[in-house]
Amino acid sequence: MLKAKGKGPKKGTVKFVIDCSAPVEDKVLDIASFEKYMQERIKVEGKTGNLAQNNVAVSRDSTKLTVAIPAEVKLSKRQLKYLTKRYLKKQQLRDYLRVVAASKNSYEMRYFQMNGGEEGGADA
Repeated sequence: MLKAKGKGPKKGTVKFVIDCSAPVEDKVLDIASFEKYMQERIKVEGKTGNLAQNNVAVSRDSTKLTVAIPAEVKLSKRQLKYLTKRYLKKQQLRDYLRVVAASKNSYEMRYFQMNGGEEGGADA
């Protein structure tokens, strides 16, 4: 049997980006501790701490965290959102920040829009 051209597995890497520019510029979030948290908590093949064996790289620049995954390794973008939300909850920032999908391979941290009157004022 002959293999059809173009039907083989894709080679290369998939990159997921988490853009933390808003909270980092306001000095609310420490991107170095966020990177360390992600390196400790990302599961590959059902195990944490399994990044190096599977060539998964977590890197950061001044405001963005990038997770590079080989195409043959299964890691969902949804897991990164879950871990990001857990980190925000741990840092007590979950009430102020939300994680929004900016594109197919990226998430962005945004502040909640606070519009409306003060409701906790004087009760008559």
